[in-house]
Amino acid sequence: MIKFNYRYSGTAPMKLRTFVMGHGVTRTLLKKIKFHGGDTLVNGKSVFTNTMIYDGDDVTVVLPPEEGNDHVIPSYEPIDVVYEDDNYLIVNKTAGVASVPSHIYAKDSLVNRVKGYFTANGKADQRIHIVTRLDRDTSGLVIFAKHHFAHSVLDKALKTHTIYKEYQAIVDAPLISDQIEIHLPIGRAEDSFVKRTIRSDGKQAYTSVYPLKMMDDSTLIRVVLHTGRTHQIRVHLSALGHPLIGDWLYNENDHRMSRQALHCQKISFFDPFSQQQITAYANLAEDMANYLASREF
Repeated sequence: MIKFNYRYSGTAPMKLRTFVMGHGVTRTLLKKIKFHGGDTLVNGKSVFTNTMIYDGDDVTVVLPPEEGNDHVIPSYEPIDVVYEDDNYLIVNKTAGVASVPSHIYAKDSLVNRVKGYFTANGKADQRIHIVTRLDRDTSGLVIFAKHHFAHSVLDKALKTHTIYKEYQAIVDAPLISDQIEIHLPIGRAEDSFVKRTIRSDGKQAYTSVYPLKMMDDSTLIRVVLHTGRTHQIRVHLSALGHPLIGDWLYNENDHRMSRQALHCQKISFFDPFSQQQITAYANLAEDMANYLASREF
């Protein structure tokens, strides 16, 4: 079983529940610990979460065992592991691979591949916790949590927008600007289940754009996401009049690349378990790099 140890330092007594929730344990996880085989201990003794703790007490949180995703078929296709520790796995996803299984991609999504990776490496708990996702034809970094606690910590970070996500993209036409801040609400397009659009009743979305290299017919840009709406970068850049090249949905007549030119190159977040910042990088995907090379004279 996975355990986490803490020491309480405080001048006033505190409920155990309050203390562990301050370390990221959610109410949902506390229920799972109580009813599904986990435990909370103070100085090595199993106690209820309303127990008062005092300065110098040692606290242990024991996570319950997790059942595997039995409906997820392991795929043993290779994955590009960029970062891994006891709590997190960060993978550089290839364009063309779906993030999660569906009726179309039931056997070989990134989730299937990570399950195969865990199986091959003898990981006891086989439940796959995907934290961030990318569109099938977007390449780059995807975060997985190795257990419910780590997943809940990053879910909260996603809600508070404290996971830093940076992309590179290639957009149509020269983009002449030093920096662009896009604040436009995004919602579902009326005539499509898949497509999104700018609409006044949509969810607020915020994107920062930094042009890096202008070419005759396109521009390489750096993009920072401050919110995480579906297709946010693709929709915002299309609304700006500079859709991604190769984007079949928002730039359907462009065939300069066989997929949208979008790559998640950097992810950074604070890890409360190690009390350190975790930062991962992924070099620009080969097809995008080749496109840029073909425009150099």
